[in-house]
Amino acid sequence: MKNIAILLAFLLSCTYVVHAQKTYATKTAQIKFLSKTPAEDIEAVNNQVESRLVDKSGQMTFALLIKGFKFENELMQDHFNKPDYMDSDKYPKATFKGVITNIATVNFAKDGAYPVMVDGDLTIRGVTQKTKAAGLIIIEKGKVISKSSFKIKLKQFGLTGKDIGTVIANDMEITVSAKYE
Repeated sequence: MKNIAILLAFLLSCTYVVHAQKTYATKTAQIKFLSKTPAEDIEAVNNQVESRLVDKSGQMTFALLIKGFKFENELMQDHFNKPDYMDSDKYPKATFKGVITNIATVNFAKDGAYPVMVDGDLTIRGVTQKTKAAGLIIIEKGKVISKSSFKIKLKQFGLTGKDIGTVIANDMEITVSAKYE
């Protein structure tokens, strides 16, 4: 009985530090795409992308409205949203749900740039594909920034219009940047 009392006294005198998981979020992440073609480069940007990042588990999500992409050329923007390409009335959103597979290498309490690998499901035009990408988590004065650049094959997402492979490239380069709160 005496040993139990000593153990209880010891445990009560100890200070425990519990690290709660934190969710970082933003509604102003940016996704750009670039499609290089012989005629001209096609690029657009969407600055109204929602994203969440959970520090302990590495869970990461992105969601955006397709009509949020802005082009320099209004005709390109109109064509991009039509049924023969993105069909944004039928498929208004694109999403990514995944996880940073090496989240344990990121020290959210220390400034630095941490290389990460992200693995998850990318859904475009109602088609979901497994996607892996290298990225970077940057910690700067307590703020968290994520960045990545990767390519997708348009045909994997059901984009098979007559211009793909001729006027529009088969691949599209995607660049992602999120500054979390």
